[in-house]
Amino acid sequence: MNLPHVSIIMPCYNAAAHLARSVGSVQAQTFDDWELVAIDDGSGDDTAARLAAMAADDPRIRVFTQPNGGVSRARNRGLSEARGRCIAFLDADDDWHPDFLARMTGALRAEPDAVLAYCGWQNIGLSGGRAQPFVPPDYETPDKREKLFAGCRWPIHATLTRREAVTAAGGFDTALKNAEDYAMWLRIAGRAPITRVAEVLAFYHFHSGTQASSAHARAALDFADAQLDYLADHPDFTATLGADRIRQMVFGTLLTRGNECFWKRNLKDARLIFRRVMAARYGGATDWLRMLPALLPERAYGRLIGALDRLGAMRTAR
Repeated sequence: MNLPHVSIIMPCYNAAAHLARSVGSVQAQTFDDWELVAIDDGSGDDTAARLAAMAADDPRIRVFTQPNGGVSRARNRGLSEARGRCIAFLDADDDWHPDFLARMTGALRAEPDAVLAYCGWQNIGLSGGRAQPFVPPDYETPDKREKLFAGCRWPIHATLTRREAVTAAGGFDTALKNAEDYAMWLRIAGRAPITRVAEVLAFYHFHSGTQASSAHARAALDFADAQLDYLADHPDFTATLGADRIRQMVFGTLLTRGNECFWKRNLKDARLIFRRVMAARYGGATDWLRMLPALLPERAYGRLIGALDRLGAMRTAR
C-alpha cells in the first residue's frame, strides 16, 4: 500500500456548517499526496454523517468517531491513525490556500534538517488591523528558543511538521484546554531547526460560535502552566533565562493579561488571573493594590469594583 506523504488531522465538533469550506480547501490542494484524518469528537449535529458522505466520495478522507473528549484528545487520536511522513493540522472551521501543502512540503524538502515549516496567515471575520494578512518573521535565530517561549508564534493550521518530531514531542497535553499547540511547538521547535514560508497560506475564521480563545482566564492560566511545565522539563533553558527573567516572562505576562481583563471589566477572568499572580508573589505595590480585592469571593469582588467605579476610584487608577 502506498502511504500518503502528508496526514492532515482535523478534529470536528458540531462542525457540519463549516465542513464544505474546510474539507473543500483540502481537496483543492495542488499537492494531492495526502490523507485527511477527520475525528468526530462526539458531535451533536450531523457532522459524522457529512464526513461519512465526503469519505464515500473521496477515499483519501478517513473518518473516526469518539465520545467528546476535547480537541487535544481528538488530535491525539488523529495522530494515532495517521500514516503520512508529515503532519498538518486543520481545524474544521478554518481553511487553506490551494498551494499550502505544495509550498510547505517544498520548504521541508529544501531544508532536510528542519522539523517544522510555518507560514503566514489571515484572520477572517475580524475588523481593522486584526484582519490584515500577516507573515511572521524568521524565528531561526540565536534567540529562537526565548522568542518561542514568550508566545505562540503561529496558529496550528499554519504549520507542517515531520511526523517523527510530533511523535518525539509526545503529541498534545490533554491537561491543557488552551495553549496545547503552543506547548507542542515549543517542544518541537525549541531545539531543532525550523523554516519559514513567507506567504499567507492559512486562514483562521472567527464566527459567532464558541471558540477556545474566548475563555480569557483559562487561556492565560493554561499558557502559564505550559511555560512552567517546559521549564521543569528543560533545566538548561531555565538556567539560561535566570530566575528574574522567568518570573517576568511567566507571571509578568499573566499580570498583563489580568490587567487587560480588569480594565475591560471582565472581572470574572481578571479575578482568577490576579489570584494566580498573587500566589506567585509577583508585582509591584500598585499592582497589588489593584489585585488584592480579587481575594474576595466572586460576587463580593464584583460588588466592590462596581462601587469603586461609581466613586471613580478604579477608573482613574491606571
